[in-house]
Amino acid sequence: MFAELDLLALSALQHICFCERQCALIHIEQVWLENRFTAEGRIMHERVDTGKSEKRRDVRISSAVALRSLRLGLIGKADVVEFHRQQSPGGKTIWQPFPVEYKRGRPKKDNCDKIQLCAQALCLEEMLDCHIEHGALFYGKTRRRQDVAFDDTLRTETMQMAERLHALFDARKTPPPVFDKRCPNCSFISYCMPEKLDGKKRVSRYLESIREGK
Repeated sequence: MFAELDLLALSALQHICFCERQCALIHIEQVWLENRFTAEGRIMHERVDTGKSEKRRDVRISSAVALRSLRLGLIGKADVVEFHRQQSPGGKTIWQPFPVEYKRGRPKKDNCDKIQLCAQALCLEEMLDCHIEHGALFYGKTRRRQDVAFDDTLRTETMQMAERLHALFDARKTPPPVFDKRCPNCSFISYCMPEKLDGKKRVSRYLESIREGK
């Protein structure tokens, strides 16, 4: 169990899953650079995170819900948590949590968004002493929800990513850059300079120039 002072931003899970260097620049070095994609994402979240609640038939909807997990060492908030009215086996009415995370783009091939959503579910489970089987990701480009099942594989991956995040913070060291296909759309590319600082790529280009007789 983590102490309150050791809790890290839940949103950092998505960053470390995408790129450890980006995560360190944002959360350790406290650097933030914005491009069109991050601006669109910020505007979407501002529209959603109103802090208001509403009820639609058998669903209660709360936005900007505060989250915390002492087990994972995370703190943050959920864009939206829907509470679905259900009946327990004993006939008692219960309100089942269903977290919804909003993203500006399209569904991704990797699990970065799913891990962030699963971490929200794990926080809710710890806070409310319940079990959550599903949540959803809403993507702005498709205007559709993607259902996410919180199975054992995703839960394990999420807990491992939380451990990696704490290890990164404990090391207090920003990883070196590695230039790959993720870099061109990253808002940090001009600050990170992966093409110039990636040692492996520099050596590769040097050896190639020797072979070509340059």
